[in-house]
Amino acid sequence: MPRLVGAAQTVTTNAAQVTTFNSSGTFAPVTSTFDALVIAGGGGGGVENVSNGTGGGGGAGGFREVTGISSPGSPTPVTVGAGGSGAAHTGAGGSNGADSVVGSVTSTGGGGGGGAPGPRAGGTGGSGGGTALANQWLPAYNDSSTPTNGNTPPTSPAQGNPGGNRLNGGSNVSGGGGGAGSAGVVGGTATNPSDPGASGVGTGGNGAPSTISGSDVTYAGGGGAAAQGIPQPQGGPGGGGNGGLYTPAGTNGTAGATNKGSGGGGGTNQPGTGASGAGGSGVVIIKEPAFKTASSMWDLRQVFRQVKADDWPS
Repeated sequence: MPRLVGAAQTVTTNAAQVTTFNSSGTFAPVTSTFDALVIAGGGGGGVENVSNGTGGGGGAGGFREVTGISSPGSPTPVTVGAGGSGAAHTGAGGSNGADSVVGSVTSTGGGGGGGAPGPRAGGTGGSGGGTALANQWLPAYNDSSTPTNGNTPPTSPAQGNPGGNRLNGGSNVSGGGGGAGSAGVVGGTATNPSDPGASGVGTGGNGAPSTISGSDVTYAGGGGAAAQGIPQPQGGPGGGGNGGLYTPAGTNGTAGATNKGSGGGGGTNQPGTGASGAGGSGVVIIKEPAFKTASSMWDLRQVFRQVKADDWPS
């Protein structure tokens, strides 16, 4: 069949395109649909201002991976949420993380870890913050509290999990922040590694994996709670910050990982070393599928043959 006009007629397959937004920007779509991983900023860890108190770990930012999103066909704003701030040793709850948004998909910032002054329950959000423990020896200081909600507002599949509660009655570890893969671990008693049940007390919830970038990466781990003594509560896999320790040397809570939406570690009221960690910033990763383009001008019958052979741009 002779060509009508132009150079050699070809159909070219363009490879799938992955675009990562580590900060807010604008997405210029090429295809009619795309997939997106949208992770919000993690919550900051809390600090308890009562002597011998411990702050809750920050909750991870919401984790949403959505496929087949219809492209608006024009440049689209992308918002990447910042992590929530932690607190000084003088005491406060951690701040919630900020939302991340692309098109119709919104992931909610993680809840800040509980502290005082202020509500000792952690904040609600994509994943909930852990609950603070006011004083291990004075249960009356510990106002009634329940685990903080994650997946708020609710999405399906869930964008996160609850934060862990603390336990009264001699315990010295507050609750860990929730992660995208599991809830924060309930607080308890941990004075040395040989304590029964000490392992894992107050740790942050697990994050969740994604391969949208082309690599298998875990995001949105919850922040570990602060503790009296050892062992140190760890942040959840996926970048959660570790909790601080009230010991003679003392350690601060550490920050959640940048661009993973992870929660910050909780802190204590120990002067100089009691601050909590900030939440990690979020990320938006967009994957456009492979697509075909055709060059030159084509005879209509040849176009029909190419379409029938599934070798024509959609």
